[in-house]
Amino acid sequence: MSHAPLLVELFTEELPPKSLKRLGDSFAQAIYQGLEKVKLFNPDSKSYAFATPRRLAVLIDHVLDQAPDYPVREKLLPSSIAFDEKGNPSQALLKKLASLGQANASIQDLEKSGEGKNEALYLNLIAQGAVLNTSLQNILEEAIKGLPIAKMMHYQIKTANGEISDVQFARPVHRILALHGSKTLPIHAFGIQSSNLTEGHRFMSSGTLCIDAADAYEKQLEEKGGVIASFAKRRERIQADLLRAAKEHGLTVLMPDSLLDEVTALVEYPTIYVCQFDPEFLEVPQECLILTMQTNQKYFALTDAQGKLSNQFLIVSNIQTSNPNSIISGNERVIRPRLADARFFYLQDQKKTLESRIPELEKVIYHNQLGNQLQRSERVRSLASDIAKQLNQVGYLVDSKLVDRAAQLAKTDLLTDMVGEFPELQGVMGQYYALLQKENPEVASACFEHYLPRYAGDRLPKTPVGTVLAIADKLETIIGIWGVGLAPTGDKDPYALRRHALGICRLLIENDLSLDLKQLIQSAKAKFAQLNLKITVDEELIYQFILERLKGYLKDQIANGAPFSVAEIDAVLSQEPKQINDLLKRLHAIRQFNQLPEAAELSAANKRISNILKKMDGKVKDAVKPNLLTISAEKDLFKALQDLEKTLSQQLQKQEFAGLLQSLVSLSKPIDQFFADVMVMDENQELRHNRLSLLNQLHQRMNLVADIGKLA
Repeated sequence: MSHAPLLVELFTEELPPKSLKRLGDSFAQAIYQGLEKVKLFNPDSKSYAFATPRRLAVLIDHVLDQAPDYPVREKLLPSSIAFDEKGNPSQALLKKLASLGQANASIQDLEKSGEGKNEALYLNLIAQGAVLNTSLQNILEEAIKGLPIAKMMHYQIKTANGEISDVQFARPVHRILALHGSKTLPIHAFGIQSSNLTEGHRFMSSGTLCIDAADAYEKQLEEKGGVIASFAKRRERIQADLLRAAKEHGLTVLMPDSLLDEVTALVEYPTIYVCQFDPEFLEVPQECLILTMQTNQKYFALTDAQGKLSNQFLIVSNIQTSNPNSIISGNERVIRPRLADARFFYLQDQKKTLESRIPELEKVIYHNQLGNQLQRSERVRSLASDIAKQLNQVGYLVDSKLVDRAAQLAKTDLLTDMVGEFPELQGVMGQYYALLQKENPEVASACFEHYLPRYAGDRLPKTPVGTVLAIADKLETIIGIWGVGLAPTGDKDPYALRRHALGICRLLIENDLSLDLKQLIQSAKAKFAQLNLKITVDEELIYQFILERLKGYLKDQIANGAPFSVAEIDAVLSQEPKQINDLLKRLHAIRQFNQLPEAAELSAANKRISNILKKMDGKVKDAVKPNLLTISAEKDLFKALQDLEKTLSQQLQKQEFAGLLQSLVSLSKPIDQFFADVMVMDENQELRHNRLSLLNQLHQRMNLVADIGKLA
């Protein structure tokens, strides 16, 4: 047995750029796993994936030409069937051995194992290890079959016997390269026999390239073929060259990951060139121009130190030349009509006010069961008004008139030409047009901000109006979509309700809004009263759904260098808080409480009290009768609780949660003494109920911040 690097390549026509990286990784992984399954390489063998616009390839080092032989223990038949009455091998046994290619096997060499009816006959033999020459064919076929190709291309090939056959792949395959060291391996697919030949760069090479050895593949392709085979290395080069070119011009390049990936998939040998467009186009909102460049042309926009768009931009060309004038001028000509279109849409849109577009929202269907966009806007408008009133009542000042105006205009930019062309700009254009039409700046901001946060870690609205509208918009979406039976299931969440729920949590917590979450859900549900929804919305179910998102959010928060534990989060959420804005303060207080020497005892005592009260099924009276307190320990506990009552109330009102939990420490000794001296479940019913009432009162005070029993 010998080992050498193995190279397998499929050379094709241009592959789909948005899926190239995934196809390359999948192909490499499938070949690697196929070899691993038949033990054709060492445990320390590494795999290197290659993917260019016209190829998928993998290099795996230390691949064996034949796997080691290995022992096999084959169960044959139960002993009762394997032999006849005279103890001779039965026909069934002989047939079984023949089917395994062991017709000449000695019966004496067969192994008996088991007892009684479970006794069976086994064949022990040494099986020959897999041979690379023959195994690779099946591995390749399985790899091709398992590739995540979204849409297959059907085409015809001419087979070896001259017949025409239909095949399918992402794109037509033209060559197959298979090398083990410098030896060509005999495999085939798509009517093509393997060789040691591939193709270099379409324009920067002589074409056909002979690969000397598997481990020379990457170097030869780059030096002789003008191709950087590694997707990761091409991407790194593009990123570094973009940054360098931008720096040379004193600018910053905008390079979203998705655009970097797509451009990497479009070029074999990337070269960066600086282009420019007419400065007159800069009068158009830069978001429009940037989106045009990135989406339509795969160009990289440049901004100055203040974030203002430059009329210069960067392109990634597939051709390196000392005279790039034609490339540069060609790309500048291509982008001009695109920018002109954007300017045209921008100027046309301004001929109609956002206010004049409000009635037209009636023509835009939101959902067949939820009505049109105008009806939806009115629901959001009404809900936003309710939220604004509630916030004003708790001291968070927000202009209700501005909220109402913003709710009216928020969706009107859906009817503009610019948003029709670039749906990604909804909200953005609403803000621009509102400002141009002299709407209140806070109203204009809300036209965009009500979509925030759009993804994990996204910023929140900066204005009170935008905040209110964002909460209303997200709540309306959750209730409505839930009501038509499209609630999230498994990994399916077509309307991003989980994201909306998380957004609501962030808006309430990070803005410290003292709003009753259950009341918000109730108010939102009421806006759908006149619609015949498919499913009756369970308010409690919606509340629990939002709470689940809240758990995830709280798990990501850090206190004293460590995230909050499941027990800490359960402690604050198990009480099903109506308001969630102070939960982080409560969690920080719990974290401090846990560091106290008395914390463990108090938590354990609270858990014990919870278990006692659960057995009473909520039938415990609140009022404690002092005259029925007969034992010193229960009198002392009652007095300690009474003395602490005013302090606890003040600390709760001021949200001094850490101080409140610290105050509970004074109850530690009275509680311990109570459980040492007092029989709670006394035979005297009156005494028993009074002691349970005392424990219930104690339990309520101990759980003012959180259920500390969850920490035990």
